[in-house]
Amino acid sequence: MVADDLHRGRPFRSVLYIPGSKQRALEKARGLAADAIIFDLEDAVAPTEKENARAAVAAALAEGGYGRRTLIVRVNGPETPWGAADLAAAAAMKADAVLLPKVDAPEDVHAAEALLERAGAPADLALWAMMETPAGILRAREIAAASPRLAGFVMGTNDLLKEIGGRFRPDRLPLSTALALVLLAARAGGLVCVDGVYNAFRDTEGLRRECEDGRDRGFDGKTLIHPVQIPIANEVFGPSEEEIAEARRIIAAFEEAEKAGQGVAVLDGRIIENLHVESARRLLARAEAIAAMAAESADG
Repeated sequence: MVADDLHRGRPFRSVLYIPGSKQRALEKARGLAADAIIFDLEDAVAPTEKENARAAVAAALAEGGYGRRTLIVRVNGPETPWGAADLAAAAAMKADAVLLPKVDAPEDVHAAEALLERAGAPADLALWAMMETPAGILRAREIAAASPRLAGFVMGTNDLLKEIGGRFRPDRLPLSTALALVLLAARAGGLVCVDGVYNAFRDTEGLRRECEDGRDRGFDGKTLIHPVQIPIANEVFGPSEEEIAEARRIIAAFEEAEKAGQGVAVLDGRIIENLHVESARRLLARAEAIAAMAAESADG
């Protein structure tokens, strides 16, 4: 499955939006420590710049130089004058995925998939879905199962808060149900699931608080609107040295128990089962992927 291939071995701690119309931003992104980049053709681009942005993103991706980062192109919606052309162009871009805005139903994914295939998109070009409407939230499980190409969900918390008539709160209470529903659907479908943006990009304390909230809920990472937000997202969503050491201890304890013919282990007075070992191995795999990205950036 495309989703499995995209998720395996890749971190998504920091997912940075880059305006497709900003040439300097497209160039600068090659040297940033973001795990993934969303090349935005939608909200961040003025109507008069849509076609220029599409061409600029295609050229930047063709030139390459983005390393191991996951490269995602967010297209305009099918109801706009640019949506169909964006998808057709994205089919030929050197991207990992196409992000669909305002997905309300599985049919939105089916329509985009059909257009991509008519345009000759490679089999490994994934689809991601913005989850930012009440209709989409309520059908998240169906959307998650809509296509083998579907690899990820991105929370569109700004649009969603507007649509439900809620107010911003530091504890994100108005969004809690939606965040949980989308995350559950993503996990049931084996998808990446990335939290929404934090708008006050210079408020490092608020960003850290919201990243910790997203991490504790179970999100893979956070979408970001400015490069200054990358270090905090990477720190919060990345495993600490203590967590890495603990994961290794869990695996070692369980392996010793298995050698002794036991199905569980005891570590520091806690029962260790296979489910704990699976979580520990996932954490170590993510740590290795992060280290590989960091090493590549250092070499570059």
